[in-house]
Amino acid sequence: MRRALLPLFLLFGCAPWNQPQNEPLQGENASLVEPLIAGDGEVYIGLAFSGGGMRATAFAYGMLEELRAAGVDTGTPNGLLDNVRLVSGVSGGSVMAAQFGLYGADGLPGFRESYLLANAETYMATSALNPLTLAKGLAGGINGRNTFGRYLDEVLFHGATFGDLRKRSHVMTWINATDMANNTPFLFSPETFDALCSDLSRVRLSEAVAASAAYPLVFTPIVLKAHQGACDYREPDWLTAARYNPEATAAMRAHARALESYTNPEEVKFVKLLDGGITDNFGTTGLAVERARAQVPYAPLTAEEAVKLKRMLFLVANAGVDNDYDWTGRVSGPGGVNLAVSIASSAMSAASRSGYDSMRGELRLWEAELIEWRCTLPLSEVRRLRGSTGGWDCKDVKLFVGEVSFANLPTEMRDRVDTVPTRLKLPEAQVDLVIEASRLATRLTPEYNGFLASLTGNDVDQRIEDGIAAGGYRVVPLGN
Repeated sequence: MRRALLPLFLLFGCAPWNQPQNEPLQGENASLVEPLIAGDGEVYIGLAFSGGGMRATAFAYGMLEELRAAGVDTGTPNGLLDNVRLVSGVSGGSVMAAQFGLYGADGLPGFRESYLLANAETYMATSALNPLTLAKGLAGGINGRNTFGRYLDEVLFHGATFGDLRKRSHVMTWINATDMANNTPFLFSPETFDALCSDLSRVRLSEAVAASAAYPLVFTPIVLKAHQGACDYREPDWLTAARYNPEATAAMRAHARALESYTNPEEVKFVKLLDGGITDNFGTTGLAVERARAQVPYAPLTAEEAVKLKRMLFLVANAGVDNDYDWTGRVSGPGGVNLAVSIASSAMSAASRSGYDSMRGELRLWEAELIEWRCTLPLSEVRRLRGSTGGWDCKDVKLFVGEVSFANLPTEMRDRVDTVPTRLKLPEAQVDLVIEASRLATRLTPEYNGFLASLTGNDVDQRIEDGIAAGGYRVVPLGN
């Protein structure tokens, strides 16, 4: 019996564990981007891309293409993309977030052919019939860094790091994973890597995206080393306040507690990261962190941006399918791997719903605080920040938040996209279906239509109602 079990035990020890590659920090980590006023600074767009494998990447791509083709006279060939100042990505959505963050609108031409239609599973073990594959999954994960991460680096990022991102881009780019030990979102940000005493600028984008997309069992966790003592780290005041403030959200306190644990070698020597969708499938943690860190009412904007701002749009690309009834027509199942996948999917779906609600609440508070701050500014300060007081209206700020999802679609198309699987290789027909669905869902989103109307001076409320009448999905606008 023991002899029969020995090969199995050996297999359980062969998971491709990822050795940490993050380097110690000398000094402090710089901000992700240098502040920049896009255009005249009156319009700010933030985008959040959910997980869902290649389906999610294609869905995010479709949204970007629709923003490029938006029927608003922007004076540029990139349409509204020139006003995108923030992208946040989780899992499959993090691929598109990192791609757009690094290359901007110039990175979209050819992306369908080079990535969406390619086989991102090239280096991955995918066969569920191979006993070795199953054993690796049970031992900790089937695929290591040298599979999907390697592919991303070869095809998209070509060794680019967060330092390169800062040099090339003015788009705030948040890549989100999950800290397994603390059960919290893990944000690839200066604040996180300061606590780790690790140099974020030398971390490859492919490493961050691979961590964000490390679905349980399919991938082994991406491992980071906590370099305690390698830097002169002092917990910032905002972090201390977040840990002990009874009015802080439970999520923010948990995040602050996780950062604290990274500074204690008795608690954490290594941080192990899995798919960001497990804890925050829209990547909203960055918003809360930016708001808490800056300790000013206009964050994550600069003061100059906050005074010039008139219209802001936050769109969430939710590529999650509505349901999975594959095993509900029989008594048996799910079991084994299917059970584990079902549990992970349920956690991600719950994280999506709570994350969106949390983001909307945070933005509702932010809008009110921003207007209050603007209206208390002396005119001399307005003139200094804005250039002039001509046309100044401190209350002329309108924020739109919308969720673009399969739920926005006509029934026939929704039923078709619901069958697209969550994996990293899809047939061309399915890729194009998802892109088309994303563009249509974006156009049918009432808040997006309201935002467009506000740019052209049309009646916002009427445009929202028109969008609903056309089959759009109702989300109550902020401020109502």
